[in-house]
Amino acid sequence: MPRVKIDPAMPDQMTLDVEIARLTDLDVSDLKARWQTVFGQRPPPNLPRHLRFRMLAYRLQVDRLGDLDRESKRLLDGAASPEAAGKRAMEASRVTAAIRPGTILAREWHGRMQRVAVLADGFTWNGKSYASLSKVAFAITGTRWNGPRFFGLRDKPLAAEARS
Repeated sequence: MPRVKIDPAMPDQMTLDVEIARLTDLDVSDLKARWQTVFGQRPPPNLPRHLRFRMLAYRLQVDRLGDLDRESKRLLDGAASPEAAGKRAMEASRVTAAIRPGTILAREWHGRMQRVAVLADGFTWNGKSYASLSKVAFAITGTRWNGPRFFGLRDKPLAAEARS
């Protein structure tokens, strides 16, 4: 049997894995009791079992391995909720859907004017058809862009709008 070299500076990962695996075997009342022990308070009453498990597992990892650095926490705290992200995606698709076939979109890129024709089922640029504005923007720039934003159809809100 091959020997596994264990770095003494690293926490015992197998113990942590076993501890987290044991959480999966706990019933709801035992999971609540474990929550009380780990967090020092009762779990929220409407928190589903799978989230209770994940939060406990995360806390065990944090206690053993340490938490996220300040910058990562700041980034995650500033992230939008899934609902807000879905709403933004729907708004973007409405903007694209509102462009009528026959419309010509223009954008200057590296000193050259780029023109895109809106078709009933997509877009055309330089004689090629594309399913989305983002694919056109990628063809023009060679990098990933949000197509409506690239063509100025979805600009960031003004500061006054953002505050209201």
